[in-house]
Amino acid sequence: MKQVSIEMPLVSGCSAVECVYNRNSDCHARAITVGDGVHPGCDTYFNLPAPETFHTKAKHQIAGVGACKVSLCQHNTDYECHADVIAVGRTAEQANCLTFHAR
Repeated sequence: MKQVSIEMPLVSGCSAVECVYNRNSDCHARAITVGDGVHPGCDTYFNLPAPETFHTKAKHQIAGVGACKVSLCQHNTDYECHADVIAVGRTAEQANCLTFHAR
């Protein structure tokens, strides 16, 4: 398999523990996408089908932010996140980027 190595902000923690990528409050997706253009939701988030089921087997892989569609965020340049790290967590009924700051 060919691999690409790029620098991107890491997801420093995630308190959306019911997500399939979450293990011990860390995100283990390869990369996440943030936002729908307006809201800074974690577009990669989805619920566990059962409490003991995990989508990812990569326990040591920590997610990066592959893209951010929220152009109103101060960390967004050309639809990419330029924060040092981000945190994801529950706000209301969604998993959101807690590092989001409006311009």
